Amino acid sequence: MFARLMTTAAAAAVATGVGAGAAAADYALTILHTNDFHDRFEPISRFDGPCSVEDNDEGKCFGGAARLVTAIEDARSRTNNYVLVDAGDMFQGSLFYTYYKGDVAAEMMNKIGYDLFAIGNHEFNHGPETIGAFVDKVDFPVLMANADISAEPALAGKVLKSTVLERGGEQIGFIGLTPQDNDELSSPGPNITFTDPIPAVQAEVDRLTAEGINKIIVLSHSGFEADKRIAAATTGIDIIVGGHSNTLLSNTSDRAAGPYPMKVGEAQIVQAYAYGKYLGELNVTFDDNGVVTEAVGEPVLIDASVAEDETMKARIAELAQPLEEIRQQVVADAADKIEGDRSVCRVMECPMGNLVADAMLDRVADQGVTIAIANSGGLRSSIDAGEVTMGEVMTVLPFQNTLSTFEISGQTLIDALENGVSQIEDIAGRFPQVAGMKFTFDPTVAPNEGRVQEVMVAQGDSFVPIDPAASYKVVTNNYVRNGGDGYGMFAGDDKNAYDYGPDLADVTAEYMAENAPYAPYTDGRIAAK
Repeated sequence: MFARLMTTAAAAAVATGVGAGAAAADYALTILHTNDFHDRFEPISRFDGPCSVEDNDEGKCFGGAARLVTAIEDARSRTNNYVLVDAGDMFQGSLFYTYYKGDVAAEMMNKIGYDLFAIGNHEFNHGPETIGAFVDKVDFPVLMANADISAEPALAGKVLKSTVLERGGEQIGFIGLTPQDNDELSSPGPNITFTDPIPAVQAEVDRLTAEGINKIIVLSHSGFEADKRIAAATTGIDIIVGGHSNTLLSNTSDRAAGPYPMKVGEAQIVQAYAYGKYLGELNVTFDDNGVVTEAVGEPVLIDASVAEDETMKARIAELAQPLEEIRQQVVADAADKIEGDRSVCRVMECPMGNLVADAMLDRVADQGVTIAIANSGGLRSSIDAGEVTMGEVMTVLPFQNTLSTFEISGQTLIDALENGVSQIEDIAGRFPQVAGMKFTFDPTVAPNEGRVQEVMVAQGDSFVPIDPAASYKVVTNNYVRNGGDGYGMFAGDDKNAYDYGPDLADVTAEYMAENAPYAPYTDGRIAAK
C-alpha cells in the first residue's frame, strides 16, 4: 500500500507538460507544496487545533494526512509534470510528535511521496539527533544551505545545501534555507553555525548556474518578509517556496497577505499557510532559457469537500491509539473560546497569553516571584468553548517546556521587553505575553531603540513604575530562560535560576481546572501607542 505518488524516475519519463498553444521549447512544471505542517496528521478544527471525530463526520474539519493524499492525487490529475516539496517545520505541534518524535513524519512523507524537504527551526527542537534520525528514514533529499553542519556528527554528510532533480527531461536546481536565528529559535546544539541566507543561497545559485542549470527553486523556511528580502537581493532564483511565517498567499481569500504568487525581483514567491490546511499548487512555464514566462495558481483549501483516503486514515488511527488515554482526559472547562492564534498573540495581548502567563505566575507566586513572561511562539493553537482535554492543552503547549524561575534587574526586564517587540513586523514568536506587569510600546520606533515606552509592575493591589536598579523574581519557560527567541539577557548562571520546574502544559491545565469554568479575558496589560 501507499506506493509513492510518483517516483523521480517516473516523473522524468513523462512529457514536458507543454500547455496548449505554448511554444515547442516551453517547459511547464507544477509545484505542489506544503509548509509548517506541525504534525497535524489528524484533521484540524477551524482554529487549527484538534477536531473531534463527530465534527469531522459532520464536515467541520480541515486537513489531515488522509485528505492531503486525496488533494495531491487530484492535483496530479491536472498535470503531467510535477514536484512535491515541503518548506520545513514538519515537526512539533501535536501528540504525534510528543510520542513518536520524527518517526511518523518520516513514514507519512515517504508514503505520500514527497520529493524534497527543507529543514525548519522546529526540526531542531530536540537537538540535531532527532532530525538526523528523520533524515536516515526518508526516501528524499533534505536541504539546508545556510548552515555549516560539518562538526555535527548527527547531520554531517546527510543534509545537502542543494540538489538537482530531473523532471520531464529537464534539470531543476533546488536549494534549502533554514532560519538564520535557529540557535535562538530552537535547540540545534553547539556544533552547527547558521549563516545569512542571502550569500548562502546566491553561492548555490551561482554554482548550479555554472553547471548549466537554468531553473532554480528555493525551499525557504525563512519567513515571508525574509523571502522578499532574499528575492530582492539575489539573482537567478525563479521560485521561492516559503514557510516559517505561516503566511497565506492567495488570489481569492480575504485573509491573504498578498497574491499567489507574489513577484519580487526575478522570483515568484509562494506560501500556503500551515497545518496542512492548504496544498499549494503553482503552475510555472519556462522558456528555453529558463526564464519564467508564466506563473499561475492558487492554494487548494483542504476542507471537508476533499475525501479522506481510507488507507491513510486507518493508519493514522492506528498510530493514534497510544495517544488516546492522554488525549481524552478532560481537565477543565472553558466558558468561551480562548484565542491563541499567532496572528493575534504575536502582535498584542491575547486571551491565551494571559491564561498561560497567569498560570505560570500563580504556580510560583509563593516563592516570591512577581512577574511572568511567556513567548507567544510557544502558543500554538486556540481552545474552543466547552470541555477542555489534555490533548487540547498539549496542542497549545506542545514543547514539553518546564517552568524556570530566576532573578534579574528592572533594566534587564526592560531590555527583554524591547527584544520581545523588536520583530512585531515579522509576527515573530518572541512577542511577550505577561503577568504581574503592564507595558506600553510604540511600533513606529525603530527596533531596540526605545519601542517600550512605559513599564509598570505589580505591587500589592496596584501597579508602580518599574525600577531599573531593583531586582525582580521572574518566571518563564526553560526555553526562553536559556536564551530562546532572542532572550539572551535571561541566560547565564548568575541569576539564581532554577530551570527544572513542572511542565508548562500541566501547570496550565491545573490552573484552568482550579478556575473552572475558565473565562478567557484581556485587561489592557499590553498596549500599543
